[in-house]
Amino acid sequence: GLPAIREFIRRMANELDISGDNVRVAVVQYSDDAMEYFDLKTHKTKASVIYAVRSLRHKGGSPRNTGAALQFVKDSVFTASSGSRHLEGVPQLLFLLTGGESSDDVKAAASDLKRLGVLSFAIGMKNVRQEELQSIAYSSRFIFNLPVFGELLSIQPEILAFVQSKMGIEPPTIVGKNIVFLLDGSDDTRSGFPAMLDFVQRVVENLSIGENKDHVSVVQFSRTPEAHFLLNTYADKQNVMSFIQSIQHTGGGPRNTGEALRYVKDNVFIASSGSRRQEGVPQILILLTGGRSQDDVAFPAAALKKDIIVPFSIGTRNADILELQMIAHTPSYALSVPLFDNLEGIQQDLKVALLTSQQHL
Repeated sequence: GLPAIREFIRRMANELDISGDNVRVAVVQYSDDAMEYFDLKTHKTKASVIYAVRSLRHKGGSPRNTGAALQFVKDSVFTASSGSRHLEGVPQLLFLLTGGESSDDVKAAASDLKRLGVLSFAIGMKNVRQEELQSIAYSSRFIFNLPVFGELLSIQPEILAFVQSKMGIEPPTIVGKNIVFLLDGSDDTRSGFPAMLDFVQRVVENLSIGENKDHVSVVQFSRTPEAHFLLNTYADKQNVMSFIQSIQHTGGGPRNTGEALRYVKDNVFIASSGSRRQEGVPQILILLTGGRSQDDVAFPAAALKKDIIVPFSIGTRNADILELQMIAHTPSYALSVPLFDNLEGIQQDLKVALLTSQQHL
């Protein structure tokens, strides 16, 4: 996996304004202990960083002590003597790339980094526990669980956009969006359904609903999907909020998420249902699900993306994270919560992601 890691760092460095006064980069490699390859003040040009990364060699060793490595970067890298400008208010970002579960505890060091204000991304392969990545990442949006290291290159543009936003290159605000909420109404989501509706209402509350602004639709599914209202049904926020309050849990099974994805593509994201795709209006899908689908999601998810629809997938701990990532437009648009009651905790993550999603359209 090291060649993919080197290429990932090279691509990131190539797009950043690296200098002593702008972006600074450090690289640390670890196994049983951590080794600083170069710190934040070592290289002051893009060319020198790229040249140094090209010669990066695999360290080897075991066990994998991720917790100790996190403590090392806090104590020895994010410091003034190593080139950190934390006290000057410069954003501090950490990208952890790991191939498996840690042999030591990561929680204490991860908490220390968060208290320091370090924005940590947790990028792991399929052998990493999702709970471990969640402990390390600054927020659930900063978690990437990939099948192989080669997939690093597919998420690099997404990560680069975030870094650039921290440098003050903010993405433009989207004016007018089509947002379809796809709610899991299967039998086992009954107790969490009120929290699901509360979450939808909080998202809608922050939208600008209007004839030439944001349009919203809500679809519920279990065995089969059903549209509660379409994108062109309501042009007033109060009417949307009132109808959402009246939605009842349908129940049923099995959970056919794939069929529901196909349904919204063929019946909701179309001109007659209020889609304004031909006018260049962003098309966004927000899926909330309580478990693994009983039918295939790969083909309908790919069909949505082919139609330039940006899916976000939000699942509870009973959902399959790899399935959520397969549905989502990018892995960072797959969000996970323990229970639907915890949805409020990711509302800000979703709000930021909705703003940055325009880059994929």
